[in-house]
Amino acid sequence: MNSTNRSYRVILRKEPEGVYTAFVPAFTNCITWGENVEQAIAMAKEAIEGCIEVLEEKGLPIPLDDTDTLEQFVSVHIQSSLQYA
Repeated sequence: MNSTNRSYRVILRKEPEGVYTAFVPAFTNCITWGENVEQAIAMAKEAIEGCIEVLEEKGLPIPLDDTDTLEQFVSVHIQSSLQYA
């Protein structure tokens, strides 16, 4: 059995309730959460390991992280009397 290390991007979003949702784009539907950033990252690592285990059991390929995807913030001007969260 070969062993290797892979890195996967985890996207964290702070929810209104104060918890953090963690998304792993390389794995469809790999979403988890934690009470804080550290716990959310730990839960994401556990979820990734679980996804890999299931893929290996089914003989399916383990995805690489999508390194071709770019992420960028853009600023827009909003003229409105509405309040945004």
